[in-house]
Amino acid sequence: MGSGKTTVLSEASDLLTARNIHHASIDVDALGTAHLPPTLQNNQLMYRNLQSVWENYAHAGVTRLLLARAIEDRTELEQCRNALSGAEIVIYRLTASLKTMQYRVQTREIGTLQNTFIARVAELNSILDRAHLEDFSLSNENRSVTEVAHEMLVRAAWL
Repeated sequence: MGSGKTTVLSEASDLLTARNIHHASIDVDALGTAHLPPTLQNNQLMYRNLQSVWENYAHAGVTRLLLARAIEDRTELEQCRNALSGAEIVIYRLTASLKTMQYRVQTREIGTLQNTFIARVAELNSILDRAHLEDFSLSNENRSVTEVAHEMLVRAAWL
């Protein structure tokens, strides 16, 4: 939380659009924003939603997909891979200092759960450190969002 996933996703999409490169972009968290009965697991439903959305894009001929999501463990990575049926997946971890990420979350999340979300920043950062699922890490601090998005797309060989 607070590393800039959604912001960089949007800028990367804009850079691809400016070059007329067909693609889709999805903030995966938006596909799982729900409070579900205990019999349903939010991640399972979220990845089923992702699979449906990706199938629709693929049916329309889209072959490139940008996703924003903090993937916390190998089980979740496998769920993502299954949802994207055979797609090549490259994981980029956006990094920033804990203080910066907490500040971003504090200014973005102004509602009831603000303190919970701010506390989650350090917890999630530790989880991602231990999981080490990323292929690359990109610093998203003291750099323009355009620079970060451009570097991500160049490393993916999309630009």
